[in-house]
Amino acid sequence: MVKNMTNENKNRLVAGIVLLIAVLIPLVLDKPYYIHVLTMCLLWAYLASAWNIVGGFAGQLSLGHGIYTSVGAYVTVILFNEFGLSPLLGMFFGAGAAVLVSLIIGLPTFGLRGAYYALSTVAISEGLVVLYENTMTIGGLRLGGAEGLIVKLIGDAPLHLQFTSKIPYYYIALVMLLLIIGLSKWITKSRLGYYLVALREDEDGARALGIDVRRTKLIAGALSAFCAAIGGIFYAMLIRYLEPQAIAGAAMSTQMVFLAIVGGAGTVMGPVIGGILLALISEIIRFYLGGYVMGLHLFIYGLIVVLMIIYKPGGIIEVVEHYYRRLMNFRDREVASGAGDSSGS
Repeated sequence: MVKNMTNENKNRLVAGIVLLIAVLIPLVLDKPYYIHVLTMCLLWAYLASAWNIVGGFAGQLSLGHGIYTSVGAYVTVILFNEFGLSPLLGMFFGAGAAVLVSLIIGLPTFGLRGAYYALSTVAISEGLVVLYENTMTIGGLRLGGAEGLIVKLIGDAPLHLQFTSKIPYYYIALVMLLLIIGLSKWITKSRLGYYLVALREDEDGARALGIDVRRTKLIAGALSAFCAAIGGIFYAMLIRYLEPQAIAGAAMSTQMVFLAIVGGAGTVMGPVIGGILLALISEIIRFYLGGYVMGLHLFIYGLIVVLMIIYKPGGIIEVVEHYYRRLMNFRDREVASGAGDSSGS
């Protein structure tokens, strides 16, 4: 028991140090570009964690989560542009709309399994992109069509999530990431989490045990959609422009999936680590190699993803945990050796 408590305290100490570093990073970086890149890394980690609720914990391979990021973003931006409603309030309408859409989609599709469910989410997502691109207005409200939708600028207005500096966006993304880590940890220790693991491992067995499989999937899908929508809203306020392919297309959806799977789907910290590391690697490759050969950075990034999936199917989290345990054990041996030498002398 003492050893377990000691390990728990060590984990908390390490987490505290990492958090402190994350809080101090913007104070030592002098270029807005660097802060923007780190903000996007945090956002991708957040979105990967949002997908992980239904894709990792529940084992439902959704390839259309751009649906929810786009619904949340479009609803919130339209309310802001047309009615002046602050995104701080509008995000609840946007996220609520995404939850409603997830229930409408989930009722018929959660009865499907494997590739059939994945393909259905792709089809719905691509259909939504076509709808965005071919709809200039709906009910007198501007969607922008293929041109996209520009967020109305009103200057430095914190209550409307608009800042002249990149630093506030970084801290908002950091808080969002901490909140979804907390939500993920809660899910893993809750009855819902046990139900999700049961249906992921053996859906028929879970049903035989009396678990309402469809209801459990719908709850996970709704939670995942809500969180993804919040991420989409933050993306809209950060970039200040919504382009259908960028916010709802395959790139948005598959990026969430890749980051979560490569990081370690079904774990709490896997999508976080995968999101931050891979997003950072992608940006570094694009910055240094993107100008040499068109698409080279995408090829290298894809190669890294494929190699990780082949040789580390459990995700980066397995590597991190392995070396973390080795480091902790080494420290324990050093402390024990030092204590033994002191008592011997």
